[in-house]
Amino acid sequence: MKKITRLSVLALGTALGVLSTAVLADPPVQPFYAAVMKMAPEGKLGQVIKQEKIETSVKGAQAWKIAYISSDVQGRKTISTGLVVAPVGPAPAGGRPVMTWAHGTTGAAQNCGPSQVLDPVVPLNEYFLVGGNSWTDYGIPAIEEFIKEGYVIVATDYQGLGGGGRHQYGVAATNGIDTLNVARAAVSMKETDANKKTLVYGWSQGGGAAIALAGMPEYIKQTGTAADNLDIVGFVALAPQDISILAPTGKLDQAAADKYFQGLLKMFSDNVFNFTHATMYFWGSQAAFPNLKLSDVFTDEGIKVANDIFSNKCMHAASDTFNFNYGSNFASLIKATPTNTIAWAQSMLKGGVPVVKPVAPIQIYFGSKDTAVPPMMHKLYQDQVCKLGGNVGRMQLPGEQSHFTTPGSSKPFYLSWIKDRIAGKPLENACPKN
Repeated sequence: MKKITRLSVLALGTALGVLSTAVLADPPVQPFYAAVMKMAPEGKLGQVIKQEKIETSVKGAQAWKIAYISSDVQGRKTISTGLVVAPVGPAPAGGRPVMTWAHGTTGAAQNCGPSQVLDPVVPLNEYFLVGGNSWTDYGIPAIEEFIKEGYVIVATDYQGLGGGGRHQYGVAATNGIDTLNVARAAVSMKETDANKKTLVYGWSQGGGAAIALAGMPEYIKQTGTAADNLDIVGFVALAPQDISILAPTGKLDQAAADKYFQGLLKMFSDNVFNFTHATMYFWGSQAAFPNLKLSDVFTDEGIKVANDIFSNKCMHAASDTFNFNYGSNFASLIKATPTNTIAWAQSMLKGGVPVVKPVAPIQIYFGSKDTAVPPMMHKLYQDQVCKLGGNVGRMQLPGEQSHFTTPGSSKPFYLSWIKDRIAGKPLENACPKN
């Protein structure tokens, strides 16, 4: 047997130390993302700063992981990661339209971006459904149909889910900005042959991102980007979240802010799954707005637990961790009387879905049995935006659809709606007629 010397032990320790630094990031991410997280967010909005071609089983498709420049609701430059998928072969005259997908909740840690799974370019695969094969939701709805139609499909991870920085979970404006800038990135890539005709679609968190972007004409019209003047022809929102629509109208005084905040806590504290969404939203909002403090909302123990969980675990693992450690007492991590509620309410409005006339028609799909995103959210949104001259349709899907069956059950309806928008067919106003 070879004699083990003190020197060899030290050498082994050094080697293991190097290995742990290189491989065992906290939380662990693949080399592509580890490299991106060291980069500075410098460049034009939508500028691709790193790309890597990847394999896909989708017939007739080619795909890339990319990192690109984006920004947040405060105008600070960020780096987001995501996917670009395009048909193989020559493009038709005039190029290919772009579908930009905004995903639902996957978590807040750096390893929660859907592009990080082993085979990310597949049809939507959901954790909760029979046939789900992962610990997270990943994939892109209708990708096979869109490739056959000759579209380019892009899918942001959002900032903070592989590109560094803290994820602004549920801050719909920031998430919508990422959804736009990944489309700019795809248009700038010569490999895609993309034109500027763009349609936005999203689910849950991503549905909120889609309708938030619909109300951001100034951001959309910015010049000096990697691809100016995108022609957005429509928005499809599957069960879109919109926390801001529940905010009090009129003057936001202390009483109104307290009532609003307490109402949100009550709405999303009925079970540990909804509680995880709500507390992750508070955690993400604080990242977007530095005048907010986690101590405004969480107990001392709650701050430590939230930081540990949300910076290291994705959605379903986070919910399981709350449940395992606190059972039915998870709400004990929240202060009985939150403070600084006016600032929190103001941030929710600024980071939420703008109540302005959308830049293009919106079609919302939802299920009658959705308990994760109460349908009254998007009903209130439709009521308010239609009064401003918007064209917003809402369709309750056939049968008893839940939040998680909405993407699949809505596909036959939104495919035809999208095809008509790309073709430029006229659309009647879908707002309710009084």
